[in-house]
Amino acid sequence: MEKELLYKKIYDDLLEAIEKGIYPPGSKLPSEKELMEQYNVSRITSKKALEMLADRNIIVRMPGKGSFVLEENEQDRENLPAVPQTVEPVRKGKMLGVILDFFSGFFGCELIAGIEHECWSKNYHMILKCTYGNVEAESRAIDELMELGVDGIILMCVQGENYSTRIVKLALDKFPVILVDRALKGLPIPCIGTDNYRAAQDLVNILLEEGHEKICFVSQAPLETSSVEERFNGYRDTMLEHKILTNEDLWMIDLDSLVENIEETREKEKKVMEALENYVENHPQVTAFFTVDLQTGVLVYRVLQKKNLRKEIVFFDGVEEGYEFHTYCTHVMQGQYLMGAMAVKNLCRLIKGGKVELRKYVPYSIIRKDPQM
Repeated sequence: MEKELLYKKIYDDLLEAIEKGIYPPGSKLPSEKELMEQYNVSRITSKKALEMLADRNIIVRMPGKGSFVLEENEQDRENLPAVPQTVEPVRKGKMLGVILDFFSGFFGCELIAGIEHECWSKNYHMILKCTYGNVEAESRAIDELMELGVDGIILMCVQGENYSTRIVKLALDKFPVILVDRALKGLPIPCIGTDNYRAAQDLVNILLEEGHEKICFVSQAPLETSSVEERFNGYRDTMLEHKILTNEDLWMIDLDSLVENIEETREKEKKVMEALENYVENHPQVTAFFTVDLQTGVLVYRVLQKKNLRKEIVFFDGVEEGYEFHTYCTHVMQGQYLMGAMAVKNLCRLIKGGKVELRKYVPYSIIRKDPQM
């Protein structure tokens, strides 16, 4: 086989395997190195084959993590070149706005990385703004981005049941908007996130398999936040499916309401820790805690350590390293990078006048605790 056709052979083989379901949506393809060894080609050749699949929106490439197959309705193979094209100059005003409630080591960094990389590949400037849980700041951010002339907006909305009127207006005006992580009830704005209900069921089933029945549900955010509500419903319904009663005595919901008028971060954390300590003292029968995010899980862990108690903790939004109790706790790893990349892909489709699904889920992983811990 001629050298210049080797990349096409790899491309065709991978495409056929994807179409036959050997690599279903969400699955990981062989790496550049693995393809290089399998086909006895250079790294450049295997990389080119994967880039061709990415250019046709058949896969998404995640630096440092691998290449993953997209859902069929995310793929757009028509009228696309067979090989990567030269990057075109960025036109003035070709911008996407990104508004996040927050980002930190707990959640958001990988999401931003996915958004930024996909913006780069599609020749868009990315303008990022954070609202830090403030609805008024969210409205200002929308106004500022609109004044700058962005073509569309990716939004992780402020938690709670009250929507910004500016978001409602964007929906009524049919301005291109994609939500990430959190959906908004009653508004026809597409959202890309995790199947929180199913992931919560997975976590609770693991706890039940380990013999836990008194499981406390803990959330700093209000239950009206869509992601929190979905996780709570998954927790509650799974308990009921196993004929295990759960009630408000086993829930700690909307801890932020205890500190809503406190500005100092350390003082807020102190108040939440006090509430958790009181709960642990008054509920010795509780043997496990289901926390909706890593930040809350850290606080519960610190309380248990302080009281020299050994109880199970499960949570969402894990990071890969840097926290001692990660090997001690089972947790959900959301596909943040893929979530960000797909948000840009879908937003670009809306900008071009296309249609996208109102709710789209990206794969997640359950990271089991170290059995020796």
